[in-house]
Amino acid sequence: MDLFSAIKDRRSCRNFSTEALEDTVIERILDAAVWAPSPLNMQPWQFTIISSEEKKEEVFQEAERCRKWAVEASGWKWLNNYTVDFLKAAPVIVLVVGDSKKTGVDMFQEEGSVGYQLACGAAIQNMLLAAHAMGLGSLWFTFFDKQEIRKIFDIPDDKTPVAMVCIGKTAKDPASVPRKSIKDKVTYC
Repeated sequence: MDLFSAIKDRRSCRNFSTEALEDTVIERILDAAVWAPSPLNMQPWQFTIISSEEKKEEVFQEAERCRKWAVEASGWKWLNNYTVDFLKAAPVIVLVVGDSKKTGVDMFQEEGSVGYQLACGAAIQNMLLAAHAMGLGSLWFTFFDKQEIRKIFDIPDDKTPVAMVCIGKTAKDPASVPRKSIKDKVTYC
């Protein structure tokens, strides 16, 4: 698969088949993740593979709690129709945890450590593209409270749950979404 095709054709999947994935498939996707760039090559990521029904249910409950909170806090009525059931259906969820001590020189800068989170984002993008190249669906998921996820997965306070990546075979092809023109997003100086 051509890289540019992979980038343009990849979609966020929220409709997964419950069919299990082989460990070798997940390992191949994680291998792509660890080849992401990171400040000072610190590789600040850690991955937790979530496949048990019990842990997926806990993640679902936390996401549902956050969804209800967001409806109240934002007033966005469309959130009433947004469901997080796909968290139970996805055969694998990869929790990406970042280590703030493994960041770049930004740790000394005024705005502080963000390089480790950006590196985790690059690892996540590699996972999404690898899953797509393997004919799988995936979703970058952040609809959770970090403190609650720390409790569920016993993550120390000095580590940051950055995101989760849902991975599995698609039950239905995700819809295409429009993108703005680069002319609307680029400034030349």
